[in-house]
Amino acid sequence: MNNFLELNIKNNIVEALKKQGIIEPTPVQREAIPKIRENLDVILESATGSGKTLAYLLPLIEKVNYEKRENQVMILVPTHELALQVNEVINKVVELSSEPIKSMVIMGDVNIKRQIEKLRDKPQFVIGSPGRILELIKLKKVTAHTVKTIVIDECDKLLDENNINVVKNVIKTTLRDRQIVLASATIDEKVKATSSEIMKEPEFITCTTEVKVNPNITHQYIVCDRRDKVLTLRKLMASVKPKKAIAFINKSDEIEILTSKLQFHGLKADGIHGSYVKNDRRKTMNDFKSEKINLLVSSDLSARGLDISGVTHIFNIDLPADMNTYVHRSGRTARGSKKGTVISIVTPSEIARLKSFTNNLEFKLEEKTLSYGNVVEVKSVIKNEKKLSSKPSKDKKNAFDGFKKKNASSSNKAKAKGSTSKKKDGGKSLSNKSKGKKAVKK
Repeated sequence: MNNFLELNIKNNIVEALKKQGIIEPTPVQREAIPKIRENLDVILESATGSGKTLAYLLPLIEKVNYEKRENQVMILVPTHELALQVNEVINKVVELSSEPIKSMVIMGDVNIKRQIEKLRDKPQFVIGSPGRILELIKLKKVTAHTVKTIVIDECDKLLDENNINVVKNVIKTTLRDRQIVLASATIDEKVKATSSEIMKEPEFITCTTEVKVNPNITHQYIVCDRRDKVLTLRKLMASVKPKKAIAFINKSDEIEILTSKLQFHGLKADGIHGSYVKNDRRKTMNDFKSEKINLLVSSDLSARGLDISGVTHIFNIDLPADMNTYVHRSGRTARGSKKGTVISIVTPSEIARLKSFTNNLEFKLEEKTLSYGNVVEVKSVIKNEKKLSSKPSKDKKNAFDGFKKKNASSSNKAKAKGSTSKKKDGGKSLSNKSKGKKAVKK
């Protein structure tokens, strides 16, 4: 199936995709679209940037009954940014295809009264956080009994111990014949175990290769002391001059501190995390997309599922807690067929953990260093240092030769002086003896 028409996607939607430059379906789209259309429960595992969002949205857009003004598809996501992104994909298809679809974003950090007002329009698609959606279901503002499909995007995050109970409670409010779709770049054994509790004989679709990270990504690391990590980041920004870059740290409460330090030194940087109000986060993301800023400081949660074109570099200020998180971070660059670079700034004690990711994910890792403002291979710097130490420079050689000549000259002068003094002493002795003999004769 080399085009969307062969997947039985409607002509007007195919044309809408063409206008966005989307011509051929990706492997995950070819696999997923027919099965989701058949109303099967499906688990999608595919690398970031491989087209998972359209893989589940296209068949659902076609399945929706436009004549009914009711909530029919519920898409659960972990972050506000991902909710906006999914909604944007739907809106583009709607705008370019003239399909009568309505969608709405529902997140917990927004005034609930405004959300209740908008829900009166009965959007077919409801996208948001499990907690706020459950709250609105209990208030009978989201009609859960009309929901035909539940999508759990970034399911490895939403099915973890912190979120699983809320997600299960949302699912319980819907009818038993509803369809469930899980999607993520990484599906681990915990997700598979949980899926058996909430799904009906799910179809497992995996479009990942043995190497789970995108082969278009170059992976590098630079070693420094912990106190020098921010300085190293600043030097890297000056050296590689990225069009757009994301710097990841593990603690959300340190984002503002790091951002302030970078801005103080003149970098076009800003940060996002969950506690920021909606308007601040939206402004930051818009500034990043429009390149008013070129460095976004983020935690893992804030960047989950973000699809921002043109991100050339990922900087790991803190190493991620696990291998899957490394995959998700890396996936923010090299979207589609583009190339990207991930640079981890690590302390000596963190090298072993980074290399364990390498061994499990099977990607090449290069050690780099900063030399005279350039990112270079450590081996080349060591070689140069060895050459300089083993082979003296011309200046050193000339100086050494001059030193030898000076020493030789001094030595020759000393010898000549010694010889002259001996002659003088010898002459003086003879003269005295002669005088003595003459004195005796008298």
